[in-house]
Amino acid sequence: MCNLYRTLPSTAEIARLFRAFDRAGNEPWAVDVYPDRLAPILRNGPDGPEVAQSRWGMPTPPQHLRTQRDPGVTNVRNTSSPHWRRWLGPASRCLVPLEAFAEPGPDRQPVWFEAVDGQPMFFAGIEARGWTSVRKVKDGPTTDDLYAFLTCPPNAEVGAIHPKAMPVILRTPDEWRAWLTAPWDQARHLQRPLSDGALRIVA
Repeated sequence: MCNLYRTLPSTAEIARLFRAFDRAGNEPWAVDVYPDRLAPILRNGPDGPEVAQSRWGMPTPPQHLRTQRDPGVTNVRNTSSPHWRRWLGPASRCLVPLEAFAEPGPDRQPVWFEAVDGQPMFFAGIEARGWTSVRKVKDGPTTDDLYAFLTCPPNAEVGAIHPKAMPVILRTPDEWRAWLTAPWDQARHLQRPLSDGALRIVA
């Protein structure tokens, strides 16, 4: 499953595409994003779309926690689970900007994928704001905005490397709008692989 991706170095392009408020602040983030790191997301705000920083990893289902520490869940596949259902409405959906993403190859080294046409890509994400948990024992309880993104069966390019799953990636303004605003019985149909031929491996 995808536990590494490359985000945009600036929020300016995201804000321009969506005419969004930029609430990410001046704090820098790493372009290569790993679990539990801060990265930009596009979410629904009180005044319209907004770009904000959030921490990668949604709350783990309690039955899977062995200690007080919750490292978070980065990829969500089973949207029928009661644990995830609370975050499937438009108020908790987000778009996660990316330039490329990696899947583990046969030697466990990352294999990077990017769009063949160079046009914008967004993961279909869900988010939780103001969630208190112990992410790292040394930090104790912290209150964070969290996010993860959905996965689905892989397309041909990803399946050749990682046959189990790929992230749900949205490419068009209609898809972005539907993911942020449509009822779940409509938005759920976006949990599908990209068409074959849409991605290429980065040399």
